[in-house]
Amino acid sequence: MRGKLIAVIGDENTCTGFLLAGVGETNKGKSNFFVVDAETPKSAIEECFSKFMNDDNIAVVVINQTIADEIRHLLDANDRQTPAVVEIPSKDKPYDPTNDSILQRAMKMFSADELR
Repeated sequence: MRGKLIAVIGDENTCTGFLLAGVGETNKGKSNFFVVDAETPKSAIEECFSKFMNDDNIAVVVINQTIADEIRHLLDANDRQTPAVVEIPSKDKPYDPTNDSILQRAMKMFSADELR
């Protein structure tokens, strides 16, 4: 995994925070971040997610949960281990673990006694 990137699909605040932390990478017109706003079409989000998931240089895709909800069908259909998909809250909406398909799959692997 050495030298792999973190990709970000998020609102402006989320992407800015990750870029300030040094996560941003732009190479030959390709970047590892995608800013989503109210005008961004769902198809553009789907295309970006698919592009990141098929990029061998990306190890983790971080996505705001509100945006993930828009493309939930793609996240639910994803059965690959890498790149890992991590849903995070946005400034405007807190994280809801019941919507996180990765967390729900992980919880199915354990019994209730193991989670205590």
